[in-house]
Amino acid sequence: MKQLLIVIFTIFLTVALIAIAFTISQVSSESQRLETDLERRSVLLAESLRETIEPNFINNSMEYFQGVVDKFENRERLAGLRIYDNKENPIAASSTLPIDIADSKKIAADAMDEDKANGDFASLDGQKVYLLAIPIHDQESVVGSLMLVQKADYIDSRLSEIWKNNLTRLFLQILLLSVAVLLGIKWLLFQPIRKLTESLKLLKVQTEGPDSDHSQSDGGSIFFQPLVNEISNIKKSLFEARMAASEEAKINLERLDSPWTGERLKEFVKDILKNRKIVVVSNREPYIHSKSGNKISSSIPASGMVTAIEPMMEACGGTWIAHGSGNADKLVVDTDNKVRVPPGEPKYNLKRVWLTDGEEKGYYYGFSNEGLWPLCHIAHTRPIFRKEDWEEYKKVNLKFAQAVLSEIKNLKRPIILVQDFHFALLPRIIKNARPDATVSLFWHIPWVSAESFSICPWKKDILNGILGSDLIGFHTQLHLNNFIETVERELESLIDFEQFTITHTDHTSYVKTFPISIAFYNNLNPGGNNQKSDREKTLKDLGIQTRYIGVGVDRLDYTKGILERLKGIEIFLQRNPAYRRHFTFIQIAAPSRTKVEKYRDFAREVENEVERINSKFKEKNWKPVIYIEKLQGHDEINKLFRAANFCLVTSLHDGMNLVAKEFVAARDDDQGVLILSQFTGASRELKDAILINPYNGEQTAEAIHAALRMSVSQQKKRMRKLRQTVRNHNVYRWSAEFLKAMVNLG
Repeated sequence: MKQLLIVIFTIFLTVALIAIAFTISQVSSESQRLETDLERRSVLLAESLRETIEPNFINNSMEYFQGVVDKFENRERLAGLRIYDNKENPIAASSTLPIDIADSKKIAADAMDEDKANGDFASLDGQKVYLLAIPIHDQESVVGSLMLVQKADYIDSRLSEIWKNNLTRLFLQILLLSVAVLLGIKWLLFQPIRKLTESLKLLKVQTEGPDSDHSQSDGGSIFFQPLVNEISNIKKSLFEARMAASEEAKINLERLDSPWTGERLKEFVKDILKNRKIVVVSNREPYIHSKSGNKISSSIPASGMVTAIEPMMEACGGTWIAHGSGNADKLVVDTDNKVRVPPGEPKYNLKRVWLTDGEEKGYYYGFSNEGLWPLCHIAHTRPIFRKEDWEEYKKVNLKFAQAVLSEIKNLKRPIILVQDFHFALLPRIIKNARPDATVSLFWHIPWVSAESFSICPWKKDILNGILGSDLIGFHTQLHLNNFIETVERELESLIDFEQFTITHTDHTSYVKTFPISIAFYNNLNPGGNNQKSDREKTLKDLGIQTRYIGVGVDRLDYTKGILERLKGIEIFLQRNPAYRRHFTFIQIAAPSRTKVEKYRDFAREVENEVERINSKFKEKNWKPVIYIEKLQGHDEINKLFRAANFCLVTSLHDGMNLVAKEFVAARDDDQGVLILSQFTGASRELKDAILINPYNGEQTAEAIHAALRMSVSQQKKRMRKLRQTVRNHNVYRWSAEFLKAMVNLG
């Protein structure tokens, strides 16, 4: 579009310059013609008047000459007359003329000296006039001069009229040309390009054969026909490839140990769901719409849950119900509060639920994030339980339940996937209203011991709500065991430790582990053969010139161990001064839950700690820690991952931590080192990472030193194993295993 606007502007500028040059030429020619004509007429008039004045010039009185002047002064375009004697003294003058006219005496004197007509343009009362003087003779000698003052302002008026007419004509020409160009662009460019774009979009989702596309016949312009033909050929090839992938996916449907892709998951869903619809419920929405000025844009929030569930929804379709939190979310939804996503390539529905400020404060910031979150993470932050927050939590769970029930009212045997601790009460409400629905809850955060959980005042209500699920999922066996122990301690129930089932109030819930993952892509850096130049550019953009790079990517949350991580970096630099000025750690910290006081305090603590460490070690233009407190896109983060020597994940307690897996997936060069907290769910799978206790700063420092000293061959050996683990246990496999477990329940 920018290039097109430049072309259009160039055309218009060229037309304007030509028109202006033509106008200048026309004005110059017209000005010369009018001035010449005025001079000629002035000479003729002056000569005719001289014939009246010249005879007996010496003998006539001043009254006579004044009478002659008065007789002729009111003629058209004649501003006045003046008669001078040979000493340049006026002897008669029109009353309309001022006593002194600029250059008038000089013009009269020159006419007498040279004995010929002399004229020039001047200004009289702000108006343009032409002064012409001719000599008056007595016998052979010059005895005076006659001066005519002609009005010449009509010349400027005529020239202004030419400019006005030509500029108006230019404006109309540009307007007509603009309309013609826009219509031409629309019909010759935009329409064909739009059709080609739609055809290209269809290539991504088309399920019909290549003959179903009529793009070749309605391309709209002969100029695009070669491109249309090429797209048609691409489509045929892509359709054949898709059919082959589909057939391969069908063959491998029952082999969970073979590679899983989005295409295979689609076939798997078709095979096992048999038109049953999927509804996902979460607090966090996968896309946030924001308005800045008149522009509405979408962004992906910083959320491990979104990172995991989004690929599944893109493959399976269905509806995702979530809290609408963006300032433009209401502007893009339909009457049912739905919008198709992802933007530009929609694959499923996003249905938004609106919360009041009071509901959000009590349910989300209060009970969820000041109560359940610190309770389940054991990060030495005291949980806060308020009765009013609990009431809002119940109210919002009911509101979401109503949204789900409205969505599934016409569906038979729907499948409901409830996400995380925000909706512990939701499964029971839905199951009571729709016993035919298959309801699951995936608990993304840790589940603590029964003794720790017992401090929650409404623990029995929460457990009863969760046990409305047909399937309850956790990341690790430890969290699963803690949950069963908690239920056994708090509720009257029947527990089968062989089948991992819990029967409570005549309803049986299956409890299983499903370690969640990410969508593993083999080519995160397509065409990026020059890894070194890519790395240099990434670091140059951040103003970094050091050889060794570490990276950390987290939400700004006290459970992520950011302060402990910074302590480890400080100890590393103290113990290894040789790395000073040669090592930089980049900490990406996306702001999180900024309305909670604990999070605001934590953000200040992190910022102060970064400043303290940088002040302690800073030398010239080098500082050890680059702190970026904002949300970064996936592309930017992947560039940092590929540029880093190591990634530091120091969570104090984490259900899984997908940052660790994203770092592994980004390293398509098979290099780099993952330093991983032993208190993450990911540490159960990623055995070839350097595992640490993040509370032990000395151990973190030793791990950093080991990562920077590790040979390339050793890095590749470890990273290949890590990548194999993430590739084989990706989110598509997680989705397939989870959905299969749900379907098997009925």
